[in-house]
Amino acid sequence: MTSHQTTQTMKPATAAKKLGVYLEATPTEFQEGVVSRSELNALQADPPEWLQELRRNGPHPRPVVAAKLGISISGLARGGITDALTTEQIEVLKKDLPEWLQKERAIQAEVRKEAVRIKEKNAEKNAEQGDRTR
Repeated sequence: MTSHQTTQTMKPATAAKKLGVYLEATPTEFQEGVVSRSELNALQADPPEWLQELRRNGPHPRPVVAAKLGISISGLARGGITDALTTEQIEVLKKDLPEWLQKERAIQAEVRKEAVRIKEKNAEKNAEQGDRTR
């Protein structure tokens, strides 16, 4: 008895998200097809020129824009950024450093600091519990 293995496929939107690119900027064939797991792996391992270009210059999806600006996706929305941005547009924002971006970066820094504090507190708690069980 042999098992029949089906090919795992995903929607173009899912594949674009996994590749970190803006779906609407991908080639039509990519947007209208389905992507198998092996095709996705091949795109990641040896990206074609269109994928390299999108990753380099954009437009970038909001999670990538937020990461490049050092803020959260919610921070982007609070700053009025709801669309994909190109690398050039991101660089202009970083250079101009509008007040909303400064504020969002400060918020993100506090969030990171608090995450570290909680992680350290949990590590201490776990270490104490480990000492008690010995």
